[in-house]
Formats: sequence, C-alpha cells, structure tokens
Amino acid sequence: MDALEQLMQAFGNTGGDRAVLADSSTAHLVADGHTILSSRAIEGVEVEAQETPSGISATVRVRQGVRLTNPVHLCFGVLHKKGTQNISMDVRLEKNASVSFIAHCIFPDAEQVIHTMDAVIAIEDGAEMHYSETHFHGLHGGVEAIPKAVVSVGKNGGYLGEFTLVTGRVGRLAIDYDVEAQENAVVELTARVFGHGNDTIQIKEKVVLAGENARGLIKTRVAVEDEASAEITGITEGNAAGARGHVDCMEIVKDNGVASAIPIVRVTNSLAKVTHEAAIGSVDKRQMETLMLHGLTPEEAVDVIVKGILR
Repeated sequence: MDALEQLMQAFGNTGGDRAVLADSSTAHLVADGHTILSSRAIEGVEVEAQETPSGISATVRVRQGVRLTNPVHLCFGVLHKKGTQNISMDVRLEKNASVSFIAHCIFPDAEQVIHTMDAVIAIEDGAEMHYSETHFHGLHGGVEAIPKAVVSVGKNGGYLGEFTLVTGRVGRLAIDYDVEAQENAVVELTARVFGHGNDTIQIKEKVVLAGENARGLIKTRVAVEDEASAEITGITEGNAAGARGHVDCMEIVKDNGVASAIPIVRVTNSLAKVTHEAAIGSVDKRQMETLMLHGLTPEEAVDVIVKGILR
C-alpha cells in the first residue's frame, strides 16, 4: 500500500469521503509530511502547491462570483511515528465568491510528530467561506499541533470556522486565530476539543469588528480529564458603530484536569456592544441522575454528557 492509499484509508476512518480524489468536479490537496501526494484544481478554483526545503507552500484562489457546490477537500498528515509537517497556506476568495473547505489533519500512529499550519485568508467583499477542520492525533499523545491563521473579511462577507478534535489523544495543541471583519461582515469561530492523559490545550481566538454592523461569535467547547489541562482565551473588539460580538466558553473538568477561561472584550465605539460568558465545572448531577435512571452506569452517563457538549 503506497502513501496516498494509506493516508486516504486513514482519511476514511476519520469520516472523510475517499471518493473525492476520483471526482473531477472536486478540488483537493493531499500531503504526507512534506510530500505532495495529489492535487486538483477545477474551473474557477486555482490550487497550487509546491514542496519547499522547509515544508509545503500552497495557494488556493476562488475567482470572482464563483459559488462552488462541492467543498474543497484538504488532507494533511504524517503516516510515520516520527516526523514534521509545516504547511503554509494562502487562500483568497475574490468578490462574491462562495466556498466550503473540508480539512482533515491525520496522524494515526504519531509518537513524536510536529505539525504547523500558517494560513493567511483573504475574503473579499460579498464573499463567504466555511472552513471545517477535523484533527485525529492517534492514541499516543505524541503530536504537537500549532495551527495559526490570520483572516480578513471584507464588506458583506462571511467566515465560519470550525475546529474539531474529540477522538483519540490531543498531545499538545496551540491554536492562534486572528480575524478582522469589515462593514456588515459576519464571523463565527467554533472549537471543540477533548483532552485526556497529560494533553495540553491552548486556544487563543481573536475577532476584531472593525466595520459598522459587523457581527462576531467565538464559541468554545472543551473537556479535559485525567491530568489534561486547557487554557482558553477569547478576544472580541467592537470598534465601529453597530458592531455586535459575543464570546461563549464552556469547559468540563473531570478527574485531575485543569481548565481556565480568559474572555477579553474591548469596545472603542460607544455604539458597539460586546458580551461574554464563561462556564467551567464538572458534569451536571441532575443530567447524570436522569441518564442513570435510564440504565446507564455513572461512567457511561458522563461520557454521554461530555459528548453532547462537544457536538
């Protein structure tokens, strides 16, 4: 079995659609470590990638007015137990374009793997982008993942970003996202992470509402158990009239896990409004009791509640 087949098998095991590689109407990019295994551009969507001495450099362009039916698929991973993957992404949606990305980052056997992603995303006026990213780091806790993104959203544009890592171990995760929204733009960032063992989770997300009537939501759902720890920082700035933002963080702690939440809100325009809420605690006892009355053990009840929060 070659590297592409192995990675696509792991891709399928984590919920990906293996058929996308054969679909000539679907753009994609697949890489193992610093080796590009497959890529496809389609009409209206340019996909360019090259191997560099330090990693992989990739560019995606969606042309003006193009509204894709099929998502663009990205699959990055390291198949070996040890390795490094450095990805540099430059994504641009031209005016009034619309596209969804489905990204999988897969490290099934990782014992000592470093994965970095540095992305610059430009969404021009009237364009909309949905970016859904799912990670699987294996069962050993040997991954250090450092995804960073700087996103600009033009007038009347939209950006919906979702990050999910709820199966297997986390290892060390350090997310750093910075989004700026112009007039009437809408931004929503959602992260769901479940830490086990001695996993370390750090999430810092910032939304700057720079234009009038811009809207922003940062929503984080994190659970930690065993000796895992999480530090969540959500920052929203309201800098223009009519801007509205909210930071919503919920963390569940089991065993000897440690969690902290740092919501930061700033307003520099008297006609803007930014709010926040943060909740950290154990599993709700009433919910546990209700589930146990239906025949679940305490352990099963806790698992159901945690999974419900992470949906």
